[in-house]
Amino acid sequence: MNSDFNQGYVVGVDAGGTRTRAVLADARDGRPRTEGAAGPGNALTVPVPELTDHLAEAIGHAVPEPLRGRVVAVAGGFAGASRTAADEPGRLRAHSALSAALQRLGIAAGAVEICSDIEAAFASAPGHPADGLALVAGTGAVAARITGRVCTATAGGDGWLLGDDGSGFWIGRDAVRAALRSADGRGGPTALAASVGRALGLPGDVLPYDDAAWTRAQREAYRMHLLPAVMAQQPIRLARLAPLAADAARNKDPVAEAILAEATGHLVDTVRALDPRAGERIVATGGLLGPDGPLTPLLTDRLRPLGLDLDWVADGSRGAVALARLAL
Repeated sequence: MNSDFNQGYVVGVDAGGTRTRAVLADARDGRPRTEGAAGPGNALTVPVPELTDHLAEAIGHAVPEPLRGRVVAVAGGFAGASRTAADEPGRLRAHSALSAALQRLGIAAGAVEICSDIEAAFASAPGHPADGLALVAGTGAVAARITGRVCTATAGGDGWLLGDDGSGFWIGRDAVRAALRSADGRGGPTALAASVGRALGLPGDVLPYDDAAWTRAQREAYRMHLLPAVMAQQPIRLARLAPLAADAARNKDPVAEAILAEATGHLVDTVRALDPRAGERIVATGGLLGPDGPLTPLLTDRLRPLGLDLDWVADGSRGAVALARLAL
């Protein structure tokens, strides 16, 4: 057996839209040792110097300095990167940042592999499968067909401005829109008006505690404060409001229930675009689809008629470890 497997280590990196996670594992059996985390790792939206810092921080925490000379392979699954072509922009940016981070840490791995975060997530499923479907629904939303551990077709995942329908961002944005419609009379009353207002730091005297007693002056003041509070932050930050819609839906708020139902419909459409086959494996990841994810029961019911059952994984770090071992 290759001595690298007997004595060395591999590093798997899961670099997503909200955080970067690195795992150090034994090269021989893939058993995880230590891990580290840092800020966002999207290869297209995070500037390369900042991405390099996040990778160096996460990997630096995961790999103790005495072991850095024994790392023989590194694989990173990056949001915004793909293996469709050697000169794909996200892939080039991810490779540049990862190489710089490894050099900074004194890690001279013999194999460095770049893949998409969705490929890493798919490979994280039990048995490290090679073929099937993957669905990510967290801050963003995308589905992919995986063939030979490589993404061969995608649906969705076009970012907050153009797509990501059914994602955490999409739900958070719709929660704000519902609150605004409730305030100006275009929509019905909803608990989201109060919860969104509180989350964005609006004064208590403009928040609705009883829709019937919410005066026109308070409604106007609510809108006057809410719009600047939203515009003052990066649009993608609206994803943090998605749990408010989930909480309201659990309490049977009809507006919030409608938002989650529509989000689920978008995810089903995204999966359908890949022509799924009954019984085909579909690996899911992302905060919206975990064991306690707000869309999990709804999506499970909607996919069952297609002959599909979700196989959930926490993230792509274990898959990245598996891909690092395969790179050897």
